[in-house]
Amino acid sequence: MHKPKPTQNKRARERARQERQQVKMARRLEAKQRRASAPTPVGDEDPDLAGIVPGPQRSPWEEEGEEEGGE
Repeated sequence: MHKPKPTQNKRARERARQERQQVKMARRLEAKQRRASAPTPVGDEDPDLAGIVPGPQRSPWEEEGEEEGGE
């Protein structure tokens, strides 16, 4: 059986690496364009954080009007 020369293997690996880099660059460029064209929120408040009040929060296990003492 005849093995290919190391130079041929190296060329094939380098060619595959360059192709992967081109695919990656195209994917990054597409994502960048998609982000640039995405609509930006109108307000300056993050929609994920809307309505969250900073500070101590009420315990989820306590119901309104009920105290822990049990008295």
